[in-house]
Amino acid sequence: MDENKAPDIVEETGEGTDALAEFRQNHEIYKFRETPKIVRIIFIILKYLVLVLGCMLVILPLLVVLLGAFKTHEEYITTNVFALPADPQWENFVTAFIDGDVMRGLLNTAIILLISCAGTIITGTMTAFVLQRFNSLFTRAVKTVFLIAALLPNISMQVTVFQVINSLGLYNSIWAPCILYIGTDIISIYIFMQFLDNISVSLDESAFLDGANYFRIYWSIILPMLRPAIATVLVIKFVGIYNDFYTANLYMPSKELGVVSTALYRFIGPYGAKWEIIFAGIIICIIPSLIIFISLQKFIYSNLVTGSVKE
Repeated sequence: MDENKAPDIVEETGEGTDALAEFRQNHEIYKFRETPKIVRIIFIILKYLVLVLGCMLVILPLLVVLLGAFKTHEEYITTNVFALPADPQWENFVTAFIDGDVMRGLLNTAIILLISCAGTIITGTMTAFVLQRFNSLFTRAVKTVFLIAALLPNISMQVTVFQVINSLGLYNSIWAPCILYIGTDIISIYIFMQFLDNISVSLDESAFLDGANYFRIYWSIILPMLRPAIATVLVIKFVGIYNDFYTANLYMPSKELGVVSTALYRFIGPYGAKWEIIFAGIIICIIPSLIIFISLQKFIYSNLVTGSVKE
Protein backbone atom coordinates (compact mmCIF):
# COMPACT_ATOMS: atom_id res chain seq x y z
CA MET A 1 0.00 0.00 0.00
CA ASP A 2 1.17 3.51 -0.81
CA GLU A 3 1.56 5.43 2.45
CA ASN A 4 1.48 8.84 0.65
CA LYS A 5 -2.13 8.26 -0.47
CA ALA A 6 -3.47 7.21 2.89
CA PRO A 7 -3.66 10.76 4.44
CA ASP A 8 -6.00 11.97 1.65
CA ILE A 9 -8.54 9.44 2.81
CA VAL A 10 -8.35 9.50 6.59
CA GLU A 11 -6.81 12.78 7.79
CA GLU A 12 -10.16 14.70 7.84
CA THR A 13 -11.03 13.44 11.35
CA GLY A 14 -9.16 12.75 14.53
CA GLU A 15 -10.06 9.09 14.34
CA GLY A 16 -8.61 8.95 10.83
CA THR A 17 -5.36 10.47 12.04
CA ASP A 18 -5.11 7.90 14.84
CA ALA A 19 -5.82 5.10 12.38
CA LEU A 20 -3.11 6.41 10.03
CA ALA A 21 -0.58 6.56 12.87
CA GLU A 22 -1.47 3.02 13.92
CA PHE A 23 -1.12 1.83 10.33
CA ARG A 24 2.32 3.39 9.97
CA GLN A 25 3.44 1.88 13.25
CA ASN A 26 2.24 -1.60 12.26
CA HIS A 27 3.77 -1.19 8.83
CA GLU A 28 7.17 -0.46 10.33
CA ILE A 29 6.88 -3.45 12.64
CA TYR A 30 5.77 -6.05 10.10
CA LYS A 31 7.47 -4.91 6.91
CA PHE A 32 10.16 -7.19 5.63
CA ARG A 33 12.70 -7.17 2.87
CA GLU A 34 11.78 -8.77 -0.41
CA THR A 35 13.10 -12.30 -0.74
CA PRO A 36 16.22 -12.40 -2.90
CA LYS A 37 15.65 -13.63 -6.43
CA ILE A 38 18.05 -16.54 -6.10
CA VAL A 39 16.17 -17.81 -3.03
CA ARG A 40 12.84 -17.60 -4.86
CA ILE A 41 14.29 -19.54 -7.79
CA ILE A 42 15.58 -22.24 -5.43
CA PHE A 43 12.18 -22.55 -3.75
CA ILE A 44 10.43 -22.84 -7.12
CA ILE A 45 12.86 -25.55 -8.26
CA LEU A 46 12.41 -27.46 -5.00
CA LYS A 47 8.63 -27.17 -5.30
CA TYR A 48 8.56 -28.70 -8.76
CA LEU A 49 11.07 -31.37 -7.77
CA VAL A 50 8.80 -32.46 -4.93
CA LEU A 51 5.80 -32.52 -7.29
CA VAL A 52 7.71 -34.60 -9.86
CA LEU A 53 8.89 -36.98 -7.14
CA GLY A 54 5.34 -37.37 -5.84
CA CYS A 55 4.03 -38.11 -9.34
CA MET A 56 6.76 -40.69 -9.90
CA LEU A 57 5.94 -42.44 -6.63
CA VAL A 58 2.34 -42.82 -7.83
CA ILE A 59 2.85 -43.48 -11.55
CA LEU A 60 5.82 -45.90 -11.47
CA PRO A 61 4.07 -48.67 -9.47
CA LEU A 62 1.03 -48.39 -11.75
CA LEU A 63 3.31 -48.62 -14.78
CA VAL A 64 4.97 -51.75 -13.40
CA VAL A 65 1.56 -53.33 -12.81
CA LEU A 66 0.31 -52.39 -16.28
CA LEU A 67 3.38 -53.76 -18.08
CA GLY A 68 3.53 -56.90 -15.95
CA ALA A 69 -0.11 -57.73 -16.66
CA PHE A 70 0.70 -58.33 -20.35
CA LYS A 71 3.78 -60.55 -19.84
CA THR A 72 4.18 -64.29 -19.60
CA HIS A 73 5.49 -65.80 -16.38
CA GLU A 74 8.91 -66.50 -17.88
CA GLU A 75 9.13 -63.06 -19.44
CA TYR A 76 8.24 -61.37 -16.14
CA ILE A 77 10.98 -63.29 -14.31
CA THR A 78 13.73 -62.78 -16.88
CA THR A 79 13.13 -59.19 -18.03
CA ASN A 80 13.23 -55.81 -16.40
CA VAL A 81 10.00 -54.67 -14.77
CA PHE A 82 9.90 -51.62 -17.05
CA ALA A 83 10.55 -53.63 -20.23
CA LEU A 84 7.73 -53.70 -22.77
CA PRO A 85 6.06 -57.10 -23.28
CA ALA A 86 7.21 -58.86 -26.45
CA ASP A 87 3.79 -60.42 -27.04
CA PRO A 88 0.91 -58.94 -24.97
CA GLN A 89 -0.87 -61.72 -23.10
CA TRP A 90 -4.56 -60.86 -22.94
CA GLU A 91 -5.19 -64.34 -21.55
CA ASN A 92 -3.89 -63.12 -18.19
CA PHE A 93 -7.01 -61.00 -17.77
CA VAL A 94 -9.30 -63.91 -18.64
CA THR A 95 -7.46 -66.15 -16.18
CA ALA A 96 -7.67 -63.55 -13.41
CA PHE A 97 -11.32 -62.75 -14.07
CA ILE A 98 -12.65 -66.31 -14.29
CA ASP A 99 -10.16 -68.81 -12.88
CA GLY A 100 -8.92 -66.40 -10.22
CA ASP A 101 -12.45 -65.70 -8.89
CA VAL A 102 -12.09 -61.98 -9.48
CA MET A 103 -15.59 -62.03 -10.97
CA ARG A 104 -16.99 -63.60 -7.79
CA GLY A 105 -14.94 -61.17 -5.71
CA LEU A 106 -16.40 -58.20 -7.58
CA LEU A 107 -19.92 -59.54 -7.05
CA ASN A 108 -19.43 -60.12 -3.32
CA THR A 109 -17.79 -56.72 -2.98
CA ALA A 110 -20.72 -55.07 -4.77
CA ILE A 111 -23.21 -56.73 -2.38
CA ILE A 112 -21.23 -55.64 0.67
CA LEU A 113 -20.89 -52.12 -0.72
CA LEU A 114 -24.62 -51.83 -1.42
CA ILE A 115 -25.67 -53.01 2.05
CA SER A 116 -22.97 -51.11 3.93
CA CYS A 117 -23.41 -47.81 2.08
CA ALA A 118 -27.20 -47.88 2.39
CA GLY A 119 -26.96 -48.71 6.09
CA THR A 120 -24.35 -46.03 6.68
CA ILE A 121 -26.47 -43.35 4.98
CA ILE A 122 -29.62 -44.25 6.94
CA THR A 123 -28.04 -44.69 10.37
CA GLY A 124 -25.50 -41.89 9.90
CA THR A 125 -27.97 -39.21 8.80
CA MET A 126 -30.49 -40.15 11.48
CA THR A 127 -27.87 -40.13 14.21
CA ALA A 128 -26.41 -36.83 13.03
CA PHE A 129 -29.89 -35.28 12.87
CA VAL A 130 -30.64 -36.23 16.47
CA LEU A 131 -27.22 -35.23 17.83
CA GLN A 132 -27.09 -31.90 16.02
CA ARG A 133 -30.71 -30.78 16.40
CA PHE A 134 -31.43 -31.90 19.97
CA ASN A 135 -29.12 -30.41 22.58
CA SER A 136 -29.56 -32.41 25.77
CA LEU A 137 -27.46 -34.21 28.35
CA PHE A 138 -28.01 -37.49 26.52
CA THR A 139 -26.87 -36.20 23.11
CA ARG A 140 -23.82 -34.52 24.65
CA ALA A 141 -22.92 -37.80 26.35
CA VAL A 142 -23.30 -39.69 23.05
CA LYS A 143 -21.05 -37.16 21.30
CA THR A 144 -18.41 -37.68 23.98
CA VAL A 145 -18.62 -41.46 23.62
CA PHE A 146 -18.32 -41.18 19.83
CA LEU A 147 -15.29 -38.94 20.19
CA ILE A 148 -13.59 -41.38 22.55
CA ALA A 149 -14.41 -44.31 20.24
CA ALA A 150 -12.96 -42.45 17.25
CA LEU A 151 -9.69 -41.88 19.13
CA LEU A 152 -9.24 -45.53 20.13
CA PRO A 153 -7.10 -47.67 17.78
CA ASN A 154 -9.20 -50.28 16.00
CA ILE A 155 -6.65 -53.04 16.48
CA SER A 156 -7.05 -52.83 20.27
CA MET A 157 -10.72 -53.85 20.04
CA GLN A 158 -10.47 -56.63 17.45
CA VAL A 159 -10.57 -59.49 19.97
CA THR A 160 -13.78 -58.19 21.52
CA VAL A 161 -15.32 -57.44 18.12
CA PHE A 162 -14.48 -60.94 16.87
CA GLN A 163 -16.09 -62.51 19.93
CA VAL A 164 -19.25 -60.46 19.42
CA ILE A 165 -19.49 -61.36 15.73
CA ASN A 166 -18.88 -65.04 16.51
CA SER A 167 -21.49 -65.09 19.29
CA LEU A 168 -24.07 -63.57 16.94
CA GLY A 169 -23.47 -66.38 14.46
CA LEU A 170 -22.26 -64.01 11.75
CA TYR A 171 -18.76 -65.44 11.37
CA ASN A 172 -17.99 -66.64 7.83
CA SER A 173 -21.05 -64.88 6.44
CA ILE A 174 -21.42 -61.83 4.24
CA TRP A 175 -23.27 -60.02 7.04
CA ALA A 176 -20.22 -59.84 9.30
CA PRO A 177 -18.36 -57.12 7.33
CA CYS A 178 -21.64 -55.34 6.58
CA ILE A 179 -22.45 -54.96 10.28
CA LEU A 180 -18.91 -53.84 11.04
CA TYR A 181 -18.80 -51.27 8.24
CA ILE A 182 -22.15 -49.80 9.29
CA GLY A 183 -21.62 -49.81 13.03
CA THR A 184 -18.10 -48.43 13.22
CA ASP A 185 -18.40 -45.50 10.81
CA ILE A 186 -18.23 -42.59 13.28
CA ILE A 187 -16.40 -40.28 10.88
CA SER A 188 -19.41 -40.25 8.53
CA ILE A 189 -21.62 -39.08 11.40
CA TYR A 190 -19.31 -36.12 12.02
CA ILE A 191 -19.35 -35.27 8.30
CA PHE A 192 -23.16 -35.23 8.33
CA MET A 193 -23.16 -33.10 11.48
CA GLN A 194 -20.89 -30.54 9.80
CA PHE A 195 -23.30 -30.23 6.88
CA LEU A 196 -26.27 -29.98 9.24
CA ASP A 197 -24.66 -26.93 10.84
CA ASN A 198 -25.25 -25.10 7.54
CA ILE A 199 -28.95 -26.05 7.35
CA SER A 200 -31.07 -23.47 9.16
CA VAL A 201 -33.10 -24.68 12.13
CA SER A 202 -35.92 -22.37 10.99
CA LEU A 203 -36.74 -24.90 8.27
CA ASP A 204 -37.39 -27.53 10.93
CA GLU A 205 -39.46 -25.11 12.99
CA SER A 206 -41.59 -24.07 10.01
CA ALA A 207 -42.29 -27.68 9.10
CA PHE A 208 -43.07 -28.51 12.72
CA LEU A 209 -45.58 -25.63 12.89
CA ASP A 210 -47.22 -26.97 9.72
CA GLY A 211 -47.87 -30.28 11.47
CA ALA A 212 -44.87 -32.35 10.35
CA ASN A 213 -43.38 -34.79 12.84
CA TYR A 214 -39.66 -35.30 13.32
CA PHE A 215 -39.44 -38.22 10.93
CA ARG A 216 -41.22 -36.19 8.24
CA ILE A 217 -38.80 -33.31 8.81
CA TYR A 218 -35.86 -35.67 8.49
CA TRP A 219 -37.16 -37.45 5.40
CA SER A 220 -38.55 -34.47 3.46
CA ILE A 221 -36.18 -31.64 4.47
CA ILE A 222 -32.96 -32.84 6.04
CA LEU A 223 -32.19 -35.89 3.88
CA PRO A 224 -32.60 -34.14 0.48
CA MET A 225 -30.42 -31.23 1.62
CA LEU A 226 -27.70 -33.65 2.72
CA ARG A 227 -27.14 -34.98 -0.80
CA PRO A 228 -23.67 -33.40 -1.17
CA ALA A 229 -22.62 -34.91 2.16
CA ILE A 230 -24.09 -38.27 1.16
CA ALA A 231 -22.10 -38.24 -2.08
CA THR A 232 -18.93 -37.43 -0.15
CA VAL A 233 -19.50 -40.20 2.38
CA LEU A 234 -20.31 -42.69 -0.38
CA VAL A 235 -17.02 -42.03 -2.14
CA ILE A 236 -15.01 -42.31 1.09
CA LYS A 237 -16.93 -45.42 2.11
CA PHE A 238 -16.48 -47.05 -1.28
CA VAL A 239 -12.72 -46.56 -1.25
CA GLY A 240 -12.42 -47.83 2.32
CA ILE A 241 -14.46 -51.00 1.75
CA TYR A 242 -13.01 -51.71 -1.68
CA ASN A 243 -9.44 -51.59 -0.38
CA ASP A 244 -10.08 -53.40 2.90
CA PHE A 245 -8.31 -56.75 3.14
CA TYR A 246 -8.18 -57.32 6.88
CA THR A 247 -11.92 -57.51 7.62
CA ALA A 248 -12.78 -59.77 4.69
CA ASN A 249 -9.85 -62.10 5.30
CA LEU A 250 -10.62 -62.43 9.02
CA TYR A 251 -14.40 -62.72 9.04
CA MET A 252 -15.00 -64.44 5.66
CA PRO A 253 -12.32 -67.13 5.19
CA SER A 254 -14.52 -69.16 2.83
CA LYS A 255 -13.46 -69.07 -0.81
CA GLU A 256 -17.07 -68.55 -1.93
CA LEU A 257 -17.21 -65.31 0.09
CA GLY A 258 -14.00 -63.83 -1.28
CA VAL A 259 -13.86 -60.16 -2.23
CA VAL A 260 -11.51 -58.49 -4.69
CA SER A 261 -8.66 -58.15 -2.19
CA THR A 262 -8.79 -61.76 -0.94
CA ALA A 263 -9.30 -63.11 -4.47
CA LEU A 264 -6.02 -61.50 -5.55
CA TYR A 265 -4.28 -62.71 -2.40
CA ARG A 266 -5.10 -66.35 -3.20
CA PHE A 267 -2.86 -66.20 -6.27
CA ILE A 268 0.09 -66.31 -3.86
CA GLY A 269 0.75 -69.98 -3.24
CA PRO A 270 3.39 -72.03 -1.41
CA TYR A 271 5.54 -72.25 -4.56
CA GLY A 272 5.57 -68.57 -5.38
CA ALA A 273 3.25 -65.96 -6.80
CA LYS A 274 1.87 -65.61 -10.31
CA TRP A 275 2.53 -61.91 -10.46
CA GLU A 276 1.42 -61.47 -14.05
CA ILE A 277 -2.03 -62.86 -13.12
CA ILE A 278 -2.14 -60.76 -9.96
CA PHE A 279 -1.29 -57.63 -11.96
CA ALA A 280 -4.06 -58.43 -14.46
CA GLY A 281 -6.51 -58.83 -11.60
CA ILE A 282 -5.36 -55.54 -10.10
CA ILE A 283 -6.03 -53.76 -13.40
CA ILE A 284 -9.54 -55.27 -13.50
CA CYS A 285 -10.20 -54.21 -9.90
CA ILE A 286 -8.93 -50.68 -10.51
CA ILE A 287 -11.41 -50.02 -13.33
CA PRO A 288 -14.64 -49.82 -11.21
CA SER A 289 -13.06 -47.61 -8.55
CA LEU A 290 -11.53 -45.38 -11.23
CA ILE A 291 -14.90 -44.91 -12.94
CA ILE A 292 -16.67 -44.05 -9.68
CA PHE A 293 -13.90 -41.68 -8.61
CA ILE A 294 -13.94 -39.81 -11.92
CA SER A 295 -17.74 -39.57 -11.79
CA LEU A 296 -17.90 -38.23 -8.23
CA GLN A 297 -14.57 -36.42 -7.85
CA LYS A 298 -16.25 -32.99 -7.80
CA PHE A 299 -18.08 -34.00 -4.62
CA ILE A 300 -14.80 -35.03 -2.98
CA TYR A 301 -13.02 -31.75 -3.66
CA SER A 302 -15.93 -29.33 -3.25
CA ASN A 303 -17.92 -30.89 -0.41
CA LEU A 304 -15.48 -32.70 1.87
CA VAL A 305 -14.65 -29.56 3.87
CA THR A 306 -18.02 -27.87 3.54
CA GLY A 307 -19.25 -26.87 6.96
CA SER A 308 -15.80 -26.55 8.47
CA VAL A 309 -15.72 -22.75 8.00
CA LYS A 310 -18.26 -20.52 9.67
CA GLU A 311 -19.32 -17.28 8.05
